[in-house]
Amino acid sequence: MAETIELEVVTPERPLVHEDVESVDVPGKAGYLGILPGHAALVGEMGTGVLHYAAAGKRRGVAVSGGFLEVQEGHVRILADVAELAEEIDLNRAKAALAKAQQVLAQQAAAGGPEAEAAAAAQDRATARINAAEGK
Repeated sequence: MAETIELEVVTPERPLVHEDVESVDVPGKAGYLGILPGHAALVGEMGTGVLHYAAAGKRRGVAVSGGFLEVQEGHVRILADVAELAEEIDLNRAKAALAKAQQVLAQQAAAGGPEAEAAAAAQDRATARINAAEGK
């Protein structure tokens, strides 16, 4: 059994990660998935959160939101709607986005509807960006 698995993370704008890794923790639509070399093949929908991976003994993070994942023998492919490497995240901007989303969500909570749903999604994305930037 191989000791690594190839990880590829891409967005419509650019490729972000392409390297051999020891493990991957992926935020799926229904919760996190742990993927190790030898994992069974699967296709799934991505959620919003921090994708963590271990490469050369070092843990790294990528904030992701939406898209799909595919696991095949020796390969994990993430086709993310939105993704950002932890080291590229502007923490102050992410915190400002979180505050704005929480404000809109508080105003729209009683009314519900698409504005509340959009604010909740923005809150989730901002939280993922903050967690990735802070190494959580």
